[in-house]
Amino acid sequence: MRISVAIDGPAGAGKSTIATLVAKKFDLMYINTGAMYRTVALKCKDNNISINETNKICTLIDNMEMKFENDDLILNGENIQSKLTMPEISAVVSSFASIKEVRERLVKLQRDMSNKFNVIMDGRDIGTVVLKDSKYKFFLTATPEERADRRFKELDERGIDVNYDDILKDIIRRDYEDSNRAIDPLRKAEDAIEIDTTGLNIQEVTDKICSYIKKNLK
Repeated sequence: MRISVAIDGPAGAGKSTIATLVAKKFDLMYINTGAMYRTVALKCKDNNISINETNKICTLIDNMEMKFENDDLILNGENIQSKLTMPEISAVVSSFASIKEVRERLVKLQRDMSNKFNVIMDGRDIGTVVLKDSKYKFFLTATPEERADRRFKELDERGIDVNYDDILKDIIRRDYEDSNRAIDPLRKAEDAIEIDTTGLNIQEVTDKICSYIKKNLK
């Protein structure tokens, strides 16, 4: 029987970090769905394709070969992971993720992966759309200030010049856009376990999720 784990939540809640650790614990394939949407935004930016050019965006996606190696996204043979969290991509990714045709294509890719492998996915609509039949659903959250502080430290450690207030404003904006978009908005699945990660460290959150999975695997 296939195992699929869904982790949803807003930007900066720790989804990717936690999902990576849980994946290693249970030997799951980690699918970073947010990175897939960021890839679309990145390549549209590189090719000067606007959010209004739906046909061009769909053609672009149809010619993408995406896979994950060691938690990094490989696009057409190139590791582009370091480009995906740049502030200029964070600023536009929600707009591309709100396009119906984009979501349909990426959701199909994600479901195909879950039918072939034991997976853990994180994103905005995993428990409600992509893996809605999963037995293991979690919704991670934290205050906007906590999430902005985490993102600031992450980018600062990489030597990227960023401003905390700008990051906080961007997170608040993205929360609103993700929660209010017409197609597959960010929301907690009714059967998901909510974990407020404010004030918790990575290991504490990981242990909570692993404990629940272990208990229900028996």
